[in-house]
Amino acid sequence: MPHPTPLASFTAGARDTIPMLLGAAPFGMIFGALVATAQMHAWQGQLMSLAVFAGSSQFIAVGLIASHTGFLVIWLATFIVNLRHMLYAATLLPHVRHLSKGWRWLLGCLLTDETFAVVDRYYREHPNTQLGHWYFLGSGLAMYGNWQCWTLVGLLFGAIFPQLQTLGLDFAMVATFIAIIVPQLVRLPHFVAALAAGTAAYLLQDLPYKLGLLVAIAVGVSIGLLASHWSANKTGNKNTSAEKV
Repeated sequence: MPHPTPLASFTAGARDTIPMLLGAAPFGMIFGALVATAQMHAWQGQLMSLAVFAGSSQFIAVGLIASHTGFLVIWLATFIVNLRHMLYAATLLPHVRHLSKGWRWLLGCLLTDETFAVVDRYYREHPNTQLGHWYFLGSGLAMYGNWQCWTLVGLLFGAIFPQLQTLGLDFAMVATFIAIIVPQLVRLPHFVAALAAGTAAYLLQDLPYKLGLLVAIAVGVSIGLLASHWSANKTGNKNTSAEKV
């Protein structure tokens, strides 16, 4: 049953995101620790978390900055990595289309892998809710605050323990992404996108500079968008046929 008030919906969104917060905590801490290895100032690392708020692309950007890569390459790499957010946005758009532009911009800025997993499940369970955007906001702000907190912890501990990132905490990141992805594979476009991206990543793993990973992301997003478009057209044709009958 949907929550009756905006506050109840907001609180439920933050509460249901708690398992994701725990999984992202080591991820944020490792990022904070890595900032010191890239010869960046602590405030620059925190500013990146505040402004970018996308863990995967932040990790890539810090690595490229550490290797003195040009700004254009950094921008292109992070752009490709974040292309998957187009799939997230396309999936959630029917539920937020009626909101004002300000609301959509705010929710778009808070959309991450973890928030998408929580919010998409909520909309599937409550497709007719009128307060889903408050649930979305609660989940997104919980993730945003959590990411800032653990980035700061990583920055502080990274200055004290320079080898913090070598303790194997990155396993939590892998486990979190598996927990996010597997429940999404019940939809054909998502399954096809994951299969295409995984196959491309395996076949192109020997390319230098992690280019295979970037190409796999582009392949997965492209295939996913095509499959979503095909699925939407198929559903529309069925509805048209039913109306004629």
